[in-house]
Amino acid sequence: MDALCSADPRPRGRRGEPPVCSCPEPGPAASLLPWARFSAWLECVCVVTFDLELGQAMELVYPYDFRLTEKEKTNICYLSFPDSYSGGLGDTQFSFRLRQSGGQRNTHFGDDGEYNREAPLTLQRESAHYFGYVYFRQVKDSSMKRGYFQKSLVLVSRLPYVNLFQSLLQLIAPEYFDKLEPCLEAVCNEIDQWPPPVPGQTLNLPVMGIVIQVRIPSRVDKPGSSPLKQFNQENLLPAPLVLPSVHELDLFRCFQPVLIHIQMLWELMLLGEPIVVMAPSPTISSEMVLALTSCLTPLKYCCDYRPYFTVHDSEFKEYTTRTQAPPNIVVGVTNPFFIKTLQHWPHLLRIGELKMSGIYTSYKTFLHKDKTLIKRLLKGIQRKRPSEVQSALLRRHLLELTQSFIIPLEHYIASLMPLQRAITPWKNPPQIRPFRQEDFMKTLEHAGPQLTCVLKGDWLGLYRRFFKSPNFDGWYRQRHKEMTQKLEALHLEAICEANIVAWMKDKSEVEIVDLVLKLREKLIRARCHHLPVKEETLQRVGLYIETVIGSLPEDLQTVLHHH
Repeated sequence: MDALCSADPRPRGRRGEPPVCSCPEPGPAASLLPWARFSAWLECVCVVTFDLELGQAMELVYPYDFRLTEKEKTNICYLSFPDSYSGGLGDTQFSFRLRQSGGQRNTHFGDDGEYNREAPLTLQRESAHYFGYVYFRQVKDSSMKRGYFQKSLVLVSRLPYVNLFQSLLQLIAPEYFDKLEPCLEAVCNEIDQWPPPVPGQTLNLPVMGIVIQVRIPSRVDKPGSSPLKQFNQENLLPAPLVLPSVHELDLFRCFQPVLIHIQMLWELMLLGEPIVVMAPSPTISSEMVLALTSCLTPLKYCCDYRPYFTVHDSEFKEYTTRTQAPPNIVVGVTNPFFIKTLQHWPHLLRIGELKMSGIYTSYKTFLHKDKTLIKRLLKGIQRKRPSEVQSALLRRHLLELTQSFIIPLEHYIASLMPLQRAITPWKNPPQIRPFRQEDFMKTLEHAGPQLTCVLKGDWLGLYRRFFKSPNFDGWYRQRHKEMTQKLEALHLEAICEANIVAWMKDKSEVEIVDLVLKLREKLIRARCHHLPVKEETLQRVGLYIETVIGSLPEDLQTVLHHH
């Protein structure tokens, strides 16, 4: 591996240096910027070490000129070490999620919009948080003052690709701990050659003589469909390391200690309830928190979550205050001190200690338990069924449960859309009708979840509680935005099919100029917001504008061409 881990001899621009062209065109040219391809996957790589005088300290951030604020550095340092490490030696992997501080940061990756439009809502690039993927090593070392080598390699990204990045760490961290900085530079240079993560594409990602093969999920994937099993592996020698998913965890292994509570956990997550996950290690706490947030798929969990959280975190006071109700957040902790400081939180999930595993809460579920599912999974344990098969059963159950809950909401909100015949070219498109909770409740009698779900219980009570949660608010805002964009697109199509020359006959110059300005604004909005409009429609609107301008006196034409 020595040759693979020597620093890349190519001359490299550092991140942040001005490109040759001071105004790069969006698109392919932007990818020529230094570190542009690296930025599509990672923000930076950090090395955190233990210093006798300073405690945890940031030893290295790469690329060297990536700017983290002091607050972010401090938080990353504390979150990169297990805070209640029980003297165990060896390697540990876990994840954390960190609130970004210090305003929006420029990235060489450019526009996140295209990726976010095509990716599933649950896998969108974060705008205000970083994910940290950690590989921590603690081994005896007589040359160190404390007698131990303690160091973490951390990948910082805005993408929730826990599987991909933890697999990447398994390849690069052991090598880095042996060969140090030149190895890290070489790996970062390799990542800077990767193609960007395009939803729906299968990618080959070479690193250290190995090719990782992944498929990036897309919004148009059928929910619950498994990723492609058979990839195109021709011309790839050695055979690639195929990851079945960039983000899915072994759901069954995570939930096995609390299987009988799975129904309750799903409801608590759906309602955005505050939950403390108490675990013996950051590995177990972070996996459980990520498993919980994934159990609402395809509904996006819109509350905050911290897979691993320490007493040193800058948000510690905010979360532990008793002067107000606990925030809508799932927080994973390992320090027993939290049992006392968070005892006013309504739900505590303890895992990892057999005698103590369980959920401590006074919450009563709205729906009855699905005993059939639990029996099937327990039978699977007896028959030594592979964990991925058990996970698939569990994932399908949770998906069907979420879909049964969401489908009536989707049907109702679709009925609020104005009829297509109400959209006329020369008037603003009609408004989407307001969402009335009581009207929705009336639809449940003949089109409720009972049509697709065998579970009995108080579905109406569950909906009423859901309406008060951030998850309803997030779902409604997203749908309303999509419907508004659809309306704008239909309006543009109506304009294209209209007879603009006939409309202009009896109109004054002021009205015609006003039309030009409005059409231009619509065209700009359609392009900037990537409305679901065919390119030919946009081109026809552009021609319309030229036709209208051509009918005006020359002095006005000149003004409008320069406007």
